[in-house]
Amino acid sequence: MATIPAFSLPGSDGTTYSDTSLRGAPFVLYCYPKDMTSGCTVEACDFRDAQPAFAKLGVKTFGLSPDPVARHLKFIAKESLNFVLLADEQHVLAAALGVWAEKSMYGRKYFGIERSTFLVDRAGVIRKEWRKVKVAGHVAAVQAALAELG
Repeated sequence: MATIPAFSLPGSDGTTYSDTSLRGAPFVLYCYPKDMTSGCTVEACDFRDAQPAFAKLGVKTFGLSPDPVARHLKFIAKESLNFVLLADEQHVLAAALGVWAEKSMYGRKYFGIERSTFLVDRAGVIRKEWRKVKVAGHVAAVQAALAELG
């Protein structure tokens, strides 16, 4: 199993997070394309609503997108999000995870984040990953995997 790639990114809470600073506790890192868009809002709110269950298991949640911290703060305020959003403006972690990919919409090709989620254990090992995520039912699948992780 692979470990989470090396990274150091600013969080919406003013803290800089890194692969080493997150060691010692399991976490969920979900990667999404853009703050305040329809699918991303549904996904963020699903993760928000699941936080009490995640907390009981000692698991933190982090969202990751290329949006800057200032936009993350607006998104958090608008949707009452209760977890940290990481700003990967240079796509460093997204690229290292293989989620910065060419996409196509209405015949136009562009690069963006492919919606994905990673379950990382206390040693920094990626225990489970979901790629090309469909939002409906996804957080429930993550919750089930967390229960198995123990």
